[in-house]
Amino acid sequence: MTAVDDNHVDAHADSEIATYLNLDAPKSFFLFAGAGSGKTRSLVGALKHVRKEYGRRLRLQRKKVAVITYTNAACDEIKERLDFDPIVEVSTIHSFVWNLIQNFHSDIKQWLQIDLERSIEELNQQQSKGRSAKATDGRAHKIESKKRRLRALDSVKQFTYSPTGENRGRDALNHAEVIKLGAYFLTEKPLMQSILVNRFPILLVDESQDTNRHLMDSFLDLQKAHHDHFALGLFGDMMQRIYSDVKVGLGQGLPPDWATPAKEMNHRCPKRVIRLINKIRAVVDNQVQRSPADKEDGVVRLFILPNTISDKAAIELRIMKFMAEASADDQWKDRAGVKTLMLEHHMAAIRMGFADIFEPLYHADDSSLQTALLEGTLPGLRFFSDTVLTLREAALRKDKFAVAALVRQVSPLVSKAALRASADGNQLSNIASAQTAVNALLELWNDGYDPLLIEVLRHIYKSRLFEIPESLQAVAARSEAEQAIAPQDSTTPMAGAADRDATLEAWDKALQAPFSQIESYAAYVSGTAPFGTHQGIKGLEFPRVLVIMDDETQRGFLFSYEKLFGAKAKSKTDLENEQKGSDSSLDRTRRLFYVTSSRAEKSLALVAYTSDPQKVRTHVVNERWFEPEEIILQDAL
Repeated sequence: MTAVDDNHVDAHADSEIATYLNLDAPKSFFLFAGAGSGKTRSLVGALKHVRKEYGRRLRLQRKKVAVITYTNAACDEIKERLDFDPIVEVSTIHSFVWNLIQNFHSDIKQWLQIDLERSIEELNQQQSKGRSAKATDGRAHKIESKKRRLRALDSVKQFTYSPTGENRGRDALNHAEVIKLGAYFLTEKPLMQSILVNRFPILLVDESQDTNRHLMDSFLDLQKAHHDHFALGLFGDMMQRIYSDVKVGLGQGLPPDWATPAKEMNHRCPKRVIRLINKIRAVVDNQVQRSPADKEDGVVRLFILPNTISDKAAIELRIMKFMAEASADDQWKDRAGVKTLMLEHHMAAIRMGFADIFEPLYHADDSSLQTALLEGTLPGLRFFSDTVLTLREAALRKDKFAVAALVRQVSPLVSKAALRASADGNQLSNIASAQTAVNALLELWNDGYDPLLIEVLRHIYKSRLFEIPESLQAVAARSEAEQAIAPQDSTTPMAGAADRDATLEAWDKALQAPFSQIESYAAYVSGTAPFGTHQGIKGLEFPRVLVIMDDETQRGFLFSYEKLFGAKAKSKTDLENEQKGSDSSLDRTRRLFYVTSSRAEKSLALVAYTSDPQKVRTHVVNERWFEPEEIILQDAL
């Protein structure tokens, strides 16, 4: 088969999907699309077919095709490829569900009351059995918080929700509640099913392997009940799932009226990487990918190092130099040219130097806070990154025009209302006040000082230079005496902790971070940083990939490279999970290994820190994942 033909090997899958998306005879399907197979291209191709064949009909009937995808960036990409055609509604899962349920306020209130009562009862039962004082205090706080919310329900007329916001207030729903509500309404309320099917005769779900299992079950039930005039199209690969609350075995045991097209070509990775990822998944399923004939072979190296190494950053720089020689690619010597992938967000936060901001907010007892933190949509942090950091960077560049433009755009001191209300009618005094406030703020960085976020916040609050986000107003408004008793670190409890808001307490701790950490955090969430995690790089690709595998610095027990690489034996729980067919730490780690390895377009370096380098070397050679000459030990660096 020629290289030209290789590019069309999977064309049959796209042609098949086009026949399924027939408004008169719809057929649901699950498309297996492994790493680098052009899943988005197939999705967009299917949508273009529907637009061409049924666009006019959909417009006349005031119907649309719905597409659920994983991130806002993915939404934007698909919309752009379709020239922002209004008959295709592309959204994230949270936005899609909220658009369905947002007008059912009475039903939401009823569900929320039952859910809160059930949750309170469960917490009370746990409280009566509790042994840890810390856990007991935490549950007491949760119980009281839920009781306050339950008491306030009667006064709520309309519920609010923002897929990218903080969702605070008695009328706000959080991210998890929206998903639960969507699944419940679609399962229990025929009216909701009719609304969805009549509005969207075709629903396509991208990254379906990571869709919440309750919501996915409701979609599958919906398709079963309305299969004669509704098509559900699932795009995904179970080997690339990264979350635990998903439908295990999705794509297997589907009803006989479903189609299961597959794509076998990997257009992203070099041949050597494809051989590796095929080996990684060989014990899981029989999906084998091919590479185009004209694809380069690429370079893969596994560096096995003792986990007792103290300066890991230094040895990783040596590894990058080694890779530059092994791959004849000097860009390996440039940190900006290499994407470093690691297991968890907190590992990246430590490596990049924004852990003081990240840790308190990530581990706060507030799932919506955590989600917005990872997505970079948290208003409290965007205040610092989008406004204050932008101002400081413009000042460092001595760009007076940019400084003035930012102040005119966002400062309440020079807003239209403020200028109209100027007491003496002299608008120049407002402008002068704003300039004075800017100069005073920038003086915080004099003589190389790195002010704390709380210092910057309180300074802005006093000068009224910028509008303070709602989530930070309570902190900013404290008196000096009150601020003095706010928690200074993660181990210091706040006075009156039983009455405190856990989210506010998390902000108190995060705001003790130096302002310089904001720049690193902003680079991380925007994807421009050289570091990333497996959650953050879904669907992305990079020429040079460095994967850090280090159980010693990851938190929790969900993953274990030491077990995957044979340095440690499987636990009793692992063996029990395998016998039951349940997900185990080895399964999760194998998928993580697959996802991170399959990001590489040219060359791949894998760094395994382990308690037993020789045992790992023997294991991976026996598994035939790597050739002996591809394995590098510490003494070779």
